[in-house]
Parts: sequence; structure tokens; C-alpha cells
Amino acid sequence: MIRVKNIKISINDNSEEHILNKVSKLLKTNINNYKIVKRSIDARDGNNILYIYTLDVEVKDELKIVLNDNISIAPDETYVFNSFGNININYRPIVIGAGPAGLFCAYILAEYGYKPIVFERGEDVDNRIKSVDEFFKNNKLNTESNIQFGEGGAGTFSDGKLNTLIKDVNNRMKKVFDIFVQNGAPEDIMYDNHPHVGTDILRKVIKNIRNKIIDMGGEFKFNSCLTNIIIKDNMVKSIVINDKDKYPTDVLFLCIGHSARDTFKMLNKNNINMESKSFAVGLRVIHKQELIDNALYHGHQDILGHAPYKLTYTTRSGKGVYSFCMCPGGYVINSSSVNNRLVVNGMSNRDRNSGYANSAIVVTVNKDDFGEDLFAGMRFQEQLEEKTYNIGKGSIPTQYLGDFIYNLKTEDLPDDLPILSSYVGANLNEVLPINISSSIKEAFIDYGNKIKDFNDNKTVLCGTETRTSSPIRIVRNDDGVSNIIGLYPCGEGAGYAGGITSAAVDGIKQAENMMKIYKKM
Repeated sequence: MIRVKNIKISINDNSEEHILNKVSKLLKTNINNYKIVKRSIDARDGNNILYIYTLDVEVKDELKIVLNDNISIAPDETYVFNSFGNININYRPIVIGAGPAGLFCAYILAEYGYKPIVFERGEDVDNRIKSVDEFFKNNKLNTESNIQFGEGGAGTFSDGKLNTLIKDVNNRMKKVFDIFVQNGAPEDIMYDNHPHVGTDILRKVIKNIRNKIIDMGGEFKFNSCLTNIIIKDNMVKSIVINDKDKYPTDVLFLCIGHSARDTFKMLNKNNINMESKSFAVGLRVIHKQELIDNALYHGHQDILGHAPYKLTYTTRSGKGVYSFCMCPGGYVINSSSVNNRLVVNGMSNRDRNSGYANSAIVVTVNKDDFGEDLFAGMRFQEQLEEKTYNIGKGSIPTQYLGDFIYNLKTEDLPDDLPILSSYVGANLNEVLPINISSSIKEAFIDYGNKIKDFNDNKTVLCGTETRTSSPIRIVRNDDGVSNIIGLYPCGEGAGYAGGITSAAVDGIKQAENMMKIYKKM
């Protein structure tokens, strides 16, 4: 097939016929078949908004096509793995965590005959939804199964965004998207520049992936928290679940989430090498979606859908401030996993129809902010979350931007904000360290120049966003193994990913690293 890039199509004439006619004229031949590889939006000129396509097309006499920067032979992007090891494996490999890293690690292992067992501290997705609904309605938190813990990981209650900045030289990302689509995700994630599933669809997809893994010989055990690892002669020998049940294994994948603070402490007691890492903290901002659509899509959301945004800024003192986990048409949610602490996140369904946009505006923090100790970053998160809980008395503390800038408590808020938990007026300056709050205030000046009225005084802020990524990295070598033989740290919680797609790709990568050493069972 021939790959044709940079095909510019007006949003007002986006028919299949028009696209193919344009490509046919460009190649000077008829198109027999085609596949959309990528589609992005160029909305810089509000009077001429364009779709930018990349297509793979099938034509006669491909060798006669004149190639250039935009016309080339389509590469084979099929995912292939065929480099298996020769060491016998005595027990089924164990995967800890059923988030994206764990699910896709287990999927590849099962697909190639290794019959993994997946242990997840939280509930299966159906029961997890019930626990989360109970928390939203009655503020009754299940500390083992919540927004952070449970089948699908933290991403299950997010926007289901699959965009990532990682390179896909091994076609692992293509494999991830193929698995998603085969299990019920919309096909447009294969080519949209901002692929999005939606939390409502993602829940169904996760169940289908689990059932497919089971069909291929895998096994799942929910409500099963890893509480110890038995190590002998510097090798993994077995694990302990829920402080009582022991399972022997040669191979252990640690696909824990970024909120598994008790697990990090257990790993440290077992002398597993870890290091602290930078992350980001801040607030979540809410706007009317129409404001964002008009600024970025010039009111053409009826054709283009609701607009996302990505904002970055470097303060005068050198602090990085950026938007994170932007949710068009979404909701702000209380994402606590610990009693008497509060952290917020964003979530949206496939149709993104709440009428509001929200995003985290976060500031990068490092050892200069929280200290040198291994768990200093984790304690920094905990302290912010405790302050957030206390200032809101268990509700989400919420403030107008104007009040935040002038250090005033917000007293009265609208009663129809898209917040799926109780919220209360507050002064978020009392939660954040001054270098964080001042960085956010400075960034909003810049953001208001990029998106009209983004920094309006009545813009709503919610606190606080602390779990953008793991504060800990479990050290691994070039073969993916920690300092303990047979132990494979993996995904976002282990410090090697930053979202659904990158975590899933890392899960596949770590499965490959294991399969390069051990024979099929």
C-alpha cells in the first residue's frame, strides 16, 4: 500500500468521496482500497478549519507511484514477537494489578501461552462501580476499591484518553489500540490525533479484555492485595496475598498503581531498589465548554466535537506549569483512596456532554520542594491531601480564580457545577505551598492570552490534584528486571509511564522482557 500524508480537507466537505478523489488526483491513479492512519485538526484559521489526514491506499502498479516526503510505501505496522527464551519456568507468572499495565502485560502473556494469574487489590469493575457510587452518594469510602484501586486502574474513572507522546517503533501502541477495538472501543481511536474512549465505554472494554485473557488461559483474583514478597538467594520465590495466602512463583510483575503507598513501603522493607522522582501538583480548573469550543474551534463543535486544550508555561523562577488530564465535557470527582484525605481528578463519558471542560493545572515538584528522603514526595502528597480534606471538611474545596488570586475565601458558589461529589467554598491558598500557588497564578496570566477569558475572575478552581504520577520509581535494568531476579516493575506506579496508553505499552514491553528469558509453559 501507499501512505499519503498531509491531505488537507475542509471540515465542510469531509465526505469519503471527496477525500478519495483528492488522493486519486494526487497519485494520478484510481484507489482500490484505503485505511485512515491519522486524522488531526488544524483550527488556527477560524475561517478555514481543516482536517489533516494520513491515508494508506491500495492502487495498481504501486512501483510506478512517484514518491516524496508526503507519498511513501506504507510500512508494515503489525505487532510481532518471536524471541522466546530457553529457561524453564516452574510456576505461572503472577501479575500484581489490573490497571492498563497489568491487563496488557497479562494479555500478551496469555496470548503466548504463559497462563498468568492477575491479583488485584480492588474489586472487579462492576462491583467497583457500586463502591464508587456509594462514595459519591454517601461519602462512604472503600479504601481497597475506589477511584484509584480496582479493575482497570485509575484510568477507568477518567476520560479514557489514549493520546501519548511515546514513540511506537516496535508497534506496541498499535497492538494496544487493536486490543481496545477488538474488545469494544470505538474504531476512531485508531486514527484520531486525540483518541478518546470515555469512562462509560472503557468499563465495558475492560471486562471484555479480562474475559479474553481468561479464555486464553489466564486467571483473575480480585480483593487480593499483595502484602509481602518472599525472596531467597536474591530471587522471587512466592508472594503473600491479604497477609495470609501464599502463592509460589518464579516471575512477578509489579503493575501497581501510583497510589499504592502501602506497597511501596513493603517493597522498601524487602530491600527492593527504589528512588524518589519528580511529579506535579496543583488544582483543577472548570470552564463552560462553549468558552473553550469558541476559542479553539471557533464555534464549529457541531462538526468537530468538543475542543481539548494543552497549555504549558515556565515561570520566571523556572517552574514548569502545565495542563494535565484535560476532560472536555467532563466532571470533577473526589478521587480519595484514604480516609480523611482528599484528591481530585477529572472524568468524562464518551459523549462529553456535561457542558463543562475541566483540566488540572499543575506545577512540577522535585526534591527541592519535598526533600531528599525516599518517601518525602509521598509524604508531601499526603500532607496536601490532608489539608485539602480538612479545609473542605470532607467536601471538595472550591474557589473562584479571582478570589484565589487575591487570597480571599469564596463564600457562595453555583449549585450546578459539574462536580460529582459535595463541594464547598474555600481559600485554596491555605492548602498549597506559596511557590506552587504563585506559579499557578502567574501561569493563568499567560493562559488568558492563549484562550480568551480562560482567566476570568469567575473561573472555578477545585483542590487539590496531587496524583499526576508516581512519586516513586522502582529501579530496573535494561532487561526490565529489578535488583531481585524475576521481579519486573511495570507501568505508572513503578515510575515508567504516564497514562493509559504508555502504561499499557510498558506492560507489553515487560511481558516481552520476561518471554525473552523463559520458555513457554
